[in-house]
Amino acid sequence: MNLYDLFFFLSLLAGFLMAFNLGANDVANAMASAVGAKAISVRQAVLIAGTLNFVGAVFLGSHVTATVSKGIINADQIADPQIMIVGMLGALLAAATWVFIATLTALPVSSTHSIIGSILGFGLIAMGPGVVNWLVLGGVVLSWIISPFFAAAISFAVFSHIRRFILMHTDFFLQALRWAPIWIALTVGLVLLSFLYKTPVGKQIPVSDGMGLLAIIGICVLIWFAGTRIVRSVMAGAERSAESVEFIFRRIQVGTSCYVALSQGANDVANAIGPVAAIYMISREHALLEQADVPLSILALGGVGIALGVMIFGRKVMATVGTKITSLTNTRGFSVDFGAATTVLAASNLGLPVSTTHAAVGGVVGVGLARGFSSVDFGVLLRIVAYWVLTVPIAAFTSIVYFNILSGLFL
Repeated sequence: MNLYDLFFFLSLLAGFLMAFNLGANDVANAMASAVGAKAISVRQAVLIAGTLNFVGAVFLGSHVTATVSKGIINADQIADPQIMIVGMLGALLAAATWVFIATLTALPVSSTHSIIGSILGFGLIAMGPGVVNWLVLGGVVLSWIISPFFAAAISFAVFSHIRRFILMHTDFFLQALRWAPIWIALTVGLVLLSFLYKTPVGKQIPVSDGMGLLAIIGICVLIWFAGTRIVRSVMAGAERSAESVEFIFRRIQVGTSCYVALSQGANDVANAIGPVAAIYMISREHALLEQADVPLSILALGGVGIALGVMIFGRKVMATVGTKITSLTNTRGFSVDFGAATTVLAASNLGLPVSTTHAAVGGVVGVGLARGFSSVDFGVLLRIVAYWVLTVPIAAFTSIVYFNILSGLFL
C-alpha cells in the first residue's frame, strides 16, 4: 500500500469521525428548540434528526464539492500533493477533536468554523500567511456578530407579534385561528425558499429566480387558504385555552424541525466530506483539482456518521440550547426556528458563511429577551460565546500539531 492509498483510508476514518461529531453537536442544537418546547421528545428528535440527516446527506447532498473547504486557503500555492493530503487529514482530525470536546462539555459550536480554523492552521504551517484567504476569514469573524444578532432580532419580533396579537389579546383563541394559517403559509414559503436556494438539489431545478419566487408565493396563498380551513376544523371542539394555542404552534414546529434536519444533512455533510474528497482526488489523480466528484458511498459514510452522532451524544447539546439559556414554549420555539431559518437563508444568499448553530442560539436569546433580561441565563450564554471565539484559533493550533506529527511520520 502506497502513501496515497494509506491516507485515503485514514481520511475515510477521519471523515466519519468529523461527521459523527457534526451530528452530535451541530445537528443536535438545531433540534434543541423543539425539544426544549416539548414539541417532540428527545427520543423523537434523535430518531427524526438521524433519519432525515442521513436522507439529506445521501440523496440531497452535493455530489460535487469544493476540495478545499470554504476557500480558506489558496490551494494552487501548495504544489506538493503529499503535503496537501497530510494537511487535509490533520485538518479533519483537528476539527473532529475540537467539536468532540465541545460536545462533551455540552456546548454548541460551529462545525463549519471548526473545519475552517483547522484548514487555516494547516495553510499557515505549510506555506505561511500568504496562502490564507484573509477576506474569507474576515467573513467568518463577521458572521460571529451578524448571525446571532440577526436571528435574535427576528425571533424577538416574531414572538413579540405572537404575544401582542394572539397571547395578550382578549379573544386569543379566535386570534390564533386567524393568525396561525398566516404563520403556516410564511413558514412553508421560508422552507421552499431555503430548499430552492440552499440545497444542492434545489439549485439544479431549472427555474429563474423570478419564476421560482412567483411559484412559491402562489403555493403560500394556497397553503394559507387550506390552512385556515384545516386549523378551524381541527380546533372545532377544542377548549378555548392557552394550551390550545400552543397546540397549534406545536404542530408547525414539528414541521420546521423536520425540514431543518433534512436541510442540515444536505448542506453540512460537506464539512466532513470536503477534505475527504480532496484526499480522494489526490490519491486517484496525484494532483489537486478545484472540485472533486464525491462517490455516493462516501456521502453515505458521512450520513451514517451524522446519524450515529446525534443518536449517541446529541442529547447533551440539545439540553443546553433547549432548556438552559431560557425556557421555551411552542410559540417561543416556533419563533426561534423561524428566526434562525430566515437568518441562514438571508445570510447565505448574501455570501456570508453563517452558522446554523449561531443562528439557533441567537434565536433562543431573542425570545428570552422578549420576556426581559432576567429570562436569559447570561452565564450559560457567555460560556457558549467563549467557545465560538475560541473555535478557529484552537482548531488551527490543533491542526498544526497534527500536521507536524503526520509530516514527521510519513514525509
